[in-house]
Amino acid sequence: MRKFSKTFSVAAFALALTLAGCSASGSTASNGTSGTTSSSGTQMVTAASISEDTHYDADDLTWDAAKEVAVTLKDGATTVAGSAAGVKIDGDTVTISAAGTYRLSGSLSDGKVVIAAGKEDVVRVILDGVTLTSSTGSPFVVESANEAILFLEEGTTNSIKDAATYADQGTDAPNAALYSLADLTLAGTGSLDVTGQYNDGIVSKDGLVLAAGNVTVKAADDGIRGKDYAVLLDGTYQITAGGDGFKSDNDTDDGRGWLLVNGGKLTVSAGDDGVKAQNQLAIANGTVTVAESSEGLESQHIAISGGTVSVTASDDGVNASGGASTAAQPGGGMGGGPGGGESVGDYSADISGGTITINSEGDGLDSNGNASISGGTVVVNGPESNGNGALDVNGELAVSGGTVAAAGSAGMAVTPGTSSTQSGVQVTFATTAPAGTAVQLADADGKLVATFVTTKATGSLVFSSSAIEAGKQYTVYTGGTAKVDSGLGGGSLDGATKLGTVTAGEYTQGHGPGGR
Repeated sequence: MRKFSKTFSVAAFALALTLAGCSASGSTASNGTSGTTSSSGTQMVTAASISEDTHYDADDLTWDAAKEVAVTLKDGATTVAGSAAGVKIDGDTVTISAAGTYRLSGSLSDGKVVIAAGKEDVVRVILDGVTLTSSTGSPFVVESANEAILFLEEGTTNSIKDAATYADQGTDAPNAALYSLADLTLAGTGSLDVTGQYNDGIVSKDGLVLAAGNVTVKAADDGIRGKDYAVLLDGTYQITAGGDGFKSDNDTDDGRGWLLVNGGKLTVSAGDDGVKAQNQLAIANGTVTVAESSEGLESQHIAISGGTVSVTASDDGVNASGGASTAAQPGGGMGGGPGGGESVGDYSADISGGTITINSEGDGLDSNGNASISGGTVVVNGPESNGNGALDVNGELAVSGGTVAAAGSAGMAVTPGTSSTQSGVQVTFATTAPAGTAVQLADADGKLVATFVTTKATGSLVFSSSAIEAGKQYTVYTGGTAKVDSGLGGGSLDGATKLGTVTAGEYTQGHGPGGR
């Protein structure tokens, strides 16, 4: 018996699943787990394990090697070992029509593999050194099955490359190099290179779970896309996409269109959004790097409870917007920042853990509803333009824990709201601090509280941590010694220049050190 199994627990993580018909007061989810409420009042559930909320189960990666069906791919001469009623070969098209485990090796320079099994069938395909290319469309298509599992054999290199133009461009026709109409799981420790020349790289029109693998995707449009949900549990996934990088896009079914990263390493360079979900986007563990994007993370509701997240965006960095929300009530003035009566919709950005670093030309951390920070470390290197801000929250920005350093322009500076239980300070510079400036805070006893190094020209800095006490005065310095090239780190006031003082909890736009 061949076994490759692992159970993935997300017990500590509030999985972002909107429950149809549930109120914000705390009703019980249909699977019996208790609900929790986000900063926007949206009902969520705490998931006990990923298997409760997706098609994935660790048993999917356990099978009897003696029952594998070996298929050797070769142009004009593909063969099947033994008698396999579930495999049909027609020229360079291989069709799998029955449940089972199929081990593929070899190559097709202009062919395809099709899974056309029964609606209750689980089909497991092991890629054991496979090269698939098509000149007419997608070289790997799951037309029907209960679930398709693509397992990458350890130590092997595999590749799938589609045509630049598809012969069939109908509404329901495949549009990705690896395309599935059924639930799809990728696993194994081997490598897979996917090239989507026509449109997308990997697509599941149902649920998608990335359980493991060393996968590289290059796509003309979207890189990796699930419909009902998209989950990364483990493995290394590197995506280069002309459109969105990693996404879940069901915009019609309640409780669907969610995305979870609970492990692994995801790196995205995208022409549009880096990581995107229609409904809920959650990061609980792992490493997410959006190296290039228009908007880095985008969803109606965003929850980050762990992991390491780094976002570079030409527009907004972390953006709670889109989805199906409609505007609710007029805003109360974007946290502690300037007023303006912006509408507050059913949107939320909630950070309770992890390390988040944002470098954006638009708004850094942006919510069209409410936002909360209760843990973790949040560093925002926001815009230089006064038309955007490092923090932009239409409703209330509640800070109750963690460490926040948000640097950017002064024109749209937003600060923690009145519901915040953790204090902070606002520094507005009389003259813009250039990139590479060490900005340091010391308490009344001269003890260094924070050292922050700017990555770009900065007009405003908002800092909050447990070291800041409401009502106390803090002295602001520039220069001195910093132990980091950018962001937060240790330092020394030796040789620093005193700018003035600020009072914790006094947030006034345009209020600089020594200004009162």
